[in-house]
Amino acid sequence: MPLEQLTLRLKPDTIPQDISTMLAEADRRCDDFFDAGLGRRYPRYLPSDPAVVYAAMVSLKEDGHILGEVFCEWGCGFGVATCMASLIGYEAYGIEIEPGLADLATQLADDLKITVEILCTSYLPEGYEECEGVGGKDLLAPEATTSRGESIDTTPIYDGLDPHEVDLFFVYPWPGQEVLMMNLFRAVASEDAILLIYHGDGEITAYRRDIDDEDD
Repeated sequence: MPLEQLTLRLKPDTIPQDISTMLAEADRRCDDFFDAGLGRRYPRYLPSDPAVVYAAMVSLKEDGHILGEVFCEWGCGFGVATCMASLIGYEAYGIEIEPGLADLATQLADDLKITVEILCTSYLPEGYEECEGVGGKDLLAPEATTSRGESIDTTPIYDGLDPHEVDLFFVYPWPGQEVLMMNLFRAVASEDAILLIYHGDGEITAYRRDIDDEDD
């Protein structure tokens, strides 16, 4: 069964002052980052449009789609969406595999006294792998049993964070990775969790993980 796509009402809300202040500082640091030529070191880093992401988060909250308060950003970069989620009221986690970017995200939050936790690790839990699929990247999940039929614990876990406790995931996937991220969500998320995907150019979609949504 496919994921359930949710309707987002992206109203042109005024962004609150605390979030505007954070975004202005993040923009300044991002400009310094690229002016220093550091973008060549992390060529896969590209920020999303925070105004669109904020509007989507507000829509999901106001319409009662979010059942809890735990947020996780896959590939958080500077941690802008993670900081924004914290300011909205989430217990916010950002996952970033590049130590340099993870440090920048942590520094931004610390300097602005925003409570987040940045985990310098892969968004693919141990045992999960990225593989080539039809039309792009796909997910290879770990085997649940050995060749002898013995059970293997394949419970996904991040450093200090159980993905089953996350209520809202957010990701801005690299081109060709959308199927991978949707299948990762299906594999590690709990019932009624939501995945918010930014596609670029102001386009964003949200999906709910239903209990009947099982891999074929």
